[in-house]
Amino acid sequence: TGELAVMVCSNAFRSDDCEQIAVGLLHWEMRAAGGLIMEMADAHALPAGGALAVDRDAFATAVTARLRAHPLVTVVDDEVTTLPATRAIIATGPLTSGALAQAIATETGQDALAFFDAIAPIVYTDSIDMGVAWEQSRYDKGDTEEEQRAYINCPMTKAQYEDFIDALLAADKTEFHEGETTGYFDGCLPNEVIAERERETLRFGPMKPVGLPNPHQPDVKPYAVVQLRRDNKLGTLYNIVGFQTKMKYGAQTDVFRRIPGLKEARFARLGGIHRNTFLNSPTLLDDQMRLRSKPHLRFAGQITGVEGYVESAAMGLLAGRMAASEILGRPMEPVPPETAMGALLTHITGGADAKTFQPMNVNFGLFPPLHEVRKKERKEAYTTRAKADMAAWISAQRKPVPA
Repeated sequence: TGELAVMVCSNAFRSDDCEQIAVGLLHWEMRAAGGLIMEMADAHALPAGGALAVDRDAFATAVTARLRAHPLVTVVDDEVTTLPATRAIIATGPLTSGALAQAIATETGQDALAFFDAIAPIVYTDSIDMGVAWEQSRYDKGDTEEEQRAYINCPMTKAQYEDFIDALLAADKTEFHEGETTGYFDGCLPNEVIAERERETLRFGPMKPVGLPNPHQPDVKPYAVVQLRRDNKLGTLYNIVGFQTKMKYGAQTDVFRRIPGLKEARFARLGGIHRNTFLNSPTLLDDQMRLRSKPHLRFAGQITGVEGYVESAAMGLLAGRMAASEILGRPMEPVPPETAMGALLTHITGGADAKTFQPMNVNFGLFPPLHEVRKKERKEAYTTRAKADMAAWISAQRKPVPA
């Protein structure tokens, strides 16, 4: 369209509930920090119940007009094909053009820049039934007790496995888009595609039951085992190993809750495979979102490995503040990890497991846990703590620098 901030996939910024929902808290923090995106979203909001939806044309026009009118902003409508030699923020989004993507890949290493999401579902640890599941690495591999208990295992009987395969094959699925099926998927097929080839194949792949005796039923050998692997350093999130999928979201919830131990599972995010350009940020970016090999370059937005309009804009807000602080010679206090923005930043710059890093929406599983608070009160406790920490952080940025 020629406008900036065009909302392509939907016109919604999801829930605006800042007391119970992580993305609503992120809205609150961005408003508190004076973010342009939230200001324009509020100015062009449409009725949407508890969600924040906008008139997408009016929203994009307003953001574009504000930026083009700013005395310190010049908009240049040209393609960038190489990495800038001077200070810059790169926020090229999920469909970075070929020449620039190649330049980034050349600098970072071909394996450090991905072009597809291949996301297995991610489960909140405290929603897994450990009366059914247990912690153990296959054959107790690992030099430390932590390594030997690095996986959570969910056992299946033959009947449970057959029921799971039936549900998997019958589930509603999204279609592949053009260009999504060549090459890449040979090494990372959706599990329903594997099951379509042969019903037993998953038992000899990600669900193989060997080396995992069930301590809850030591005399019964599992027919299949679903493994979950820790997804962050806090241990609050686990991903279901090898379960990339093209099932629709509603179907995923039904199918995956058939897995023993996951009957009451809560999902931080569901699985998917689609076109998306993103960095392996935990290995490439420092805590100021700078490229370690070229610290004059910062990255922001979805290319850093966050998912969603709001999360992408939030990383842009932080990158802008960090760059401004550096230019002005005013060191910026670290963003508190207890805040939504800080939790996302911590996740992409080191909190996530680099080996399994995939784009992530904001969720409470990224926050330092509050185990001492009852589950029913935990969400509000997270948001109350975050608001206080964010307010203090913003206030600290406004203090004059001593001469």
